[in-house]
Amino acid sequence: MAYPHFTRPAAIPTLQASSYHHTHEEQAMKMSASVAAASPTLRFSSATHPLHRPLRRRLPSVRCSLAAAAGPGVRAPPELVDSILSKVKGTDRGVLLPKDGHQEVAEVALQLGKYCIDDPVKSPLIFGEWEVVYCSVPTSPGGLYRTPLGRLVFKTDEMVQAVEAPDVVRNKVSFSVFGLEGAVSLKGKLNVLDSKWIQVVFEAPELKVGSLGFQYGGESEVKLEITYVDEKIRLGRGSRGSLFVFLRR
Repeated sequence: MAYPHFTRPAAIPTLQASSYHHTHEEQAMKMSASVAAASPTLRFSSATHPLHRPLRRRLPSVRCSLAAAAGPGVRAPPELVDSILSKVKGTDRGVLLPKDGHQEVAEVALQLGKYCIDDPVKSPLIFGEWEVVYCSVPTSPGGLYRTPLGRLVFKTDEMVQAVEAPDVVRNKVSFSVFGLEGAVSLKGKLNVLDSKWIQVVFEAPELKVGSLGFQYGGESEVKLEITYVDEKIRLGRGSRGSLFVFLRR
């Protein structure tokens, strides 16, 4: 991400000998006024002057920082948020929805996208633990474990994504199989592509069933556009068009 760059002020002209009948204070005021008139870029406010930066207080909790980040005018109407959550509730993350049900979710997601904050990838709202409550393509979050055959063998208990500052993503699918508890975990590095798109490069997944655990496969990557985010939900769209709904835990 780019950091602010301040240019070096132009050299201030020296005083002429004829101006010595003024007091030092008058000379300073005239010099400041003339330089400011000639170079508007030198008019720094107390908030932007490179030598006068406000102190940053450490916020006591993530909850406070999230509330501050989502200032007035950027939140969607609560009924829209409640609507999309009600449409995906009890659908096994979208698997049980008929075609028209998926269309209804997509329409509400489109409306929510109109309220997305600027540069969502730079907002602290993206950090935290998120539960995957919907995906328009069942195999996108979970791979073979979410195929029709995979769902018969592996009973999905929860699907969680943790986004940790500054650039770590952890995905975890917990399941039960033949009476044993298991999980597939992935750790990835988040890369910002632009104001809305991110890329996550994952290490090889780790599978754990009962007391046994091992890594398999290789690296993988995904690209996701953040189309809406607030203190409660996050919406994303994959590079192949998959729509995701995440609920903050």
